[in-house]
Amino acid sequence: MGSYKDPNHGSDDDVENLVQRLRLYKPTPVSDETEFYVKRAAVLVCIFQGNNGDLRVILTKRSSSLSSHSGEVALPGGKQEETDIDDIQTALREAKEEIGLEPSLVNVVTVLEPVFTKHRMIVVPVVGILSDTKAFDPCPCADEVEAIFDAPSEMFLKDENRWAEEKEWKGEKYLLHYFDYEAENGKYLIWAFTAGVLIRVASIVYQRPPAFLELRPRFWDMAITGDIPKP
Repeated sequence: MGSYKDPNHGSDDDVENLVQRLRLYKPTPVSDETEFYVKRAAVLVCIFQGNNGDLRVILTKRSSSLSSHSGEVALPGGKQEETDIDDIQTALREAKEEIGLEPSLVNVVTVLEPVFTKHRMIVVPVVGILSDTKAFDPCPCADEVEAIFDAPSEMFLKDENRWAEEKEWKGEKYLLHYFDYEAENGKYLIWAFTAGVLIRVASIVYQRPPAFLELRPRFWDMAITGDIPKP
């Protein structure tokens, strides 16, 4: 799953080093076989430096009134619209609609490998940096977002407040990871796809694998290998 090299590997978590690590990341080439019958979406992994110098990521809790994934923790994002020129525009547009984050405040530094979900959706994680946190005034869309919070990026590499559920797909076992997190405005459970993306991003940022067995679902990589089955 991609590769990276860090000429200045160390423990500093400042934004400058973060940007360098992400820009040096080389995503795995994606198959040229684009399936027109698969829907596409993008999510924004927006990272900023917290008051204590740690790197944090912006998350949302979806509205309980939504028809799908209601009440779940998610990254800002959504389905691609015809007017979107690329995945970056999709992620930034959705973030503005959902949490009031102006695209001009986000410095997009990389786009990760697309993930194919069981809902027959290709989801592309777009990674951006929010440098001016004071300029961001969170404004959740009441119809879509119940709460906005942030969590430390490094927690997704630690085997703390985490548990996993073993699943099976076509005879192959995989793990869905669950992270319990308590923010100032409540307790949250970060799991499945969202947890998988954040494990991946933290592995790149901190230049190390998680302290637990990840065992990703193989179908997540079908957008890379071109093995997406027809409906």
